[in-house]
Amino acid sequence: MVKQARHLVKEGQLGSIRKIMVEYPQGWLSKMIENGLSLAFWRTDPEKSGKSGCMGDIGTHAAHLAEYISGLKITKMCADLQTFVTGRKLEDDGNILLVFENGATGVLSASQVAAGEENALKIRVYGELGGLEWNQQDANTLIFKQLDAPTQLFRAGQQYLSPIAKHNIRLPVGHPEGYIEAFANIYRNFAATLLASMQGIEPREEDTDFPTVADGLRGMKFLETVIASGKSTQKWTDFIR
Repeated sequence: MVKQARHLVKEGQLGSIRKIMVEYPQGWLSKMIENGLSLAFWRTDPEKSGKSGCMGDIGTHAAHLAEYISGLKITKMCADLQTFVTGRKLEDDGNILLVFENGATGVLSASQVAAGEENALKIRVYGELGGLEWNQQDANTLIFKQLDAPTQLFRAGQQYLSPIAKHNIRLPVGHPEGYIEAFANIYRNFAATLLASMQGIEPREEDTDFPTVADGLRGMKFLETVIASGKSTQKWTDFIR
């Protein structure tokens, strides 16, 4: 459904993008559990995870999702980072105002102290003609809200989806699909592109749809900019290039 959302934006179904709102609330670090759980320990230790906690762990996913669906790069941000749990060495909550390259604005909120939340990654993208909404905890559904037409629901596995969406669907309609299958799609697409290169042929467009080292580098630059913005007293910080 994320592929379908990206397709609708590229096809101009939303018109010019104006607003992107992405949130990633979790609640599992609402208490100081670092000393008893290795998964929490390394994430909150700057010696092991670097200079960022919550944003480094889940904020990068939210930022990449916003850029991937919209096709737009973040150019400026204004970040507010907080550490709510006493004794924790890295931030466990943050909110960021965003500006994208076409002038669109956005809000990114990530928290690991949102008590009661599980893994509620959610994005809303709004253009001049309509908006899209996708929630990872209901991954098979994409909501398309139009300005002057009824709201549409796109469902995974259906034949009306775009070729790029169908290329990444592995299960029959009505079967839960998402997180684990997404990794398989990445490996499959990379392998197909590599094989095409070895054979001296051009890979199919749908096979080239996987993250590269450039995406990983941009994620690190995102964190550098977030930390710099969080420490700054000025309103906007340019995205580090």
